Amino acid sequence: MPVQDDTDTAESTLNHSSADASRRYFDAIESALDGLDVYLREDDSPLYHHQLTGKVLTEYIGRLQHSFDAWRNRVSFAKRFRINQAESGYPLFQNVLDLDTDARTAGAQLAKMPSSDELRQEMIDYILLKKKFPEPMQKSMAKRLYLDEVQKGDVFQPLTLPKSVKVSVNPKTGRPFYVVHWGAFDGTANLPLVYMAVIEDSSPNMKKLLMDGIEIKKDLDIPFPIGGLLNPELAHQFDDFCEKNSSYSLTLATIADNMDRDFDSLHPTQIRRIVMGPFYSAGVTSHGRVVENILENVSRAESAWMLSWTVQELFSISETPAKWGLFGSAPAKQAYHIETNDLEAVRQGVSAYERHALIPHEAYQAIYASGKPDEIFAGYKTHVVSGGQVLRDF
Repeated sequence: MPVQDDTDTAESTLNHSSADASRRYFDAIESALDGLDVYLREDDSPLYHHQLTGKVLTEYIGRLQHSFDAWRNRVSFAKRFRINQAESGYPLFQNVLDLDTDARTAGAQLAKMPSSDELRQEMIDYILLKKKFPEPMQKSMAKRLYLDEVQKGDVFQPLTLPKSVKVSVNPKTGRPFYVVHWGAFDGTANLPLVYMAVIEDSSPNMKKLLMDGIEIKKDLDIPFPIGGLLNPELAHQFDDFCEKNSSYSLTLATIADNMDRDFDSLHPTQIRRIVMGPFYSAGVTSHGRVVENILENVSRAESAWMLSWTVQELFSISETPAKWGLFGSAPAKQAYHIETNDLEAVRQGVSAYERHALIPHEAYQAIYASGKPDEIFAGYKTHVVSGGQVLRDF
């Protein structure tokens, strides 16, 4: 079930005329995201051995859930709604752009529309007068529900701007460091991505502001999360950097090197990227005959899905000290570890990676009965949704 670099152009169109496929797809992704949310929220979840990671990811899962709630209504009135059928299994990037635009203009659009109560009355009047289904009003109601959803905000955007969620100090370097996260929906791979970074800051002003000697000031009261990088002098520049350097086609090593080069006083010591896909849904997506045939034989459509995600991590192993003098100067630079004993880690440009798959119990049983679980789940940590819980590491 690998995420491939080359984007397949195969697409699937969902609209009001393909109601069964549409309902199956949205029910499946809703179930998958709910299962992933359970996996993250369970008290004993082993998610990367770091509570902060689970908390951050939960925010982005919520954004995806809001987006799919909105898209479910959009299908009922849009001329077409396309998904990347043979690769990511997610809606095409244009749908994310539409969400972002409509989130900004929803208030103005809603002000020009009849209220929900007025639309319901129009539907009743239409049925009584015309003796047939009120399709025009149904589309208007779907559009209103769609705009109501996007107006709430918190949808998955092309770029979700960085937030600082923690500050501490590295006792070895004496620098304060920030934990920062941001999100991006890749327009080529059609995949939602979540980034987290640990970034040391050697700016004299920030050290003076945050530190008391070699420790963070005890009376420091910062209302996390903070929008943007904690360093206000670099916050806008860091936003611009994330916008230009969050593509799935860039390896973590490239992103880290670019950040290290572009900011003399910022030192990225760890970067993590969570690739939240592909998503597989029977009868809608197409990811290989073996997986398709098995999922299509699952009796309940809401259980005929599979969600995979990949965690990539890059960390610094040393630093070249800064040089300042008459004959030239250079800021401190990081040296990153690439696991050269693993060809896939080299290809991804990472120190380590993990692949995970989440699947309903009924679908897992079908795969197990097929005798091909090792073929399908090779290289993946498999987690099974069963009875509102997640059974891990099958």
